[in-house]
Amino acid sequence: MVEIQGRQLASKWAKTEALLSHPRIAPHIPPTRLFSSQNLRSMMAAHGMVVIKPVKGAGGHGVIKVMEDQGGYSYTYYSQIKRFASFEGLFASLDKMRKGRRYLIQKGIRLATIDGRPIDYRVKYVKENGVWTIRAIVGRLARPGLFVTNLCRGGTQLLGSDGIRRSVSASAVAGKKRQMRELTRISTQVLESRFPGIGQLGFDFGIDKSGKLWIFEVNTRPQ
Repeated sequence: MVEIQGRQLASKWAKTEALLSHPRIAPHIPPTRLFSSQNLRSMMAAHGMVVIKPVKGAGGHGVIKVMEDQGGYSYTYYSQIKRFASFEGLFASLDKMRKGRRYLIQKGIRLATIDGRPIDYRVKYVKENGVWTIRAIVGRLARPGLFVTNLCRGGTQLLGSDGIRRSVSASAVAGKKRQMRELTRISTQVLESRFPGIGQLGFDFGIDKSGKLWIFEVNTRPQ
């Protein structure tokens, strides 16, 4: 029997907490907190740029980039930018947008780019007949003017190797792909021990401008 459906786990927070428990994985998870006024204030003070996103959601829907901006703050939602003179104004607007849903705040990562467009990577990992196998490593290049890379938001898919070569360097390709495979394998062991029955995973990786690899989230229903 081929197991490719498997258990669904919608909560990004539950999966993030599980991965943070492993010392090999934790350094590759951006600092993450649940959305609140106090957490947003402290995360902005620490990082200057954060991304907030629904605890449950997919396709880049509801993902907002928040930045310090000329003595105040701004946020970007798709291609729309709003600016605020005060933290209170920023928080009130964000709090209204989330419509009571639980959100996460994650340190913003300045991704390596191709022609100014951010790129990240999806590693699809599937369990078939009891064995986990990497099905694909693909790059997702953001549509011009957007910071989300999702294909359903106009992102462009390309081979993972091409993405790394064009955004980092040709010499980095083998090492970064090897590191993605290793982090995928260890993370899956952690998640499977915590959430038995998962059968397919989509890992979202990013490489920042200094070349460090990050895990943004793991999907149990990868597109």
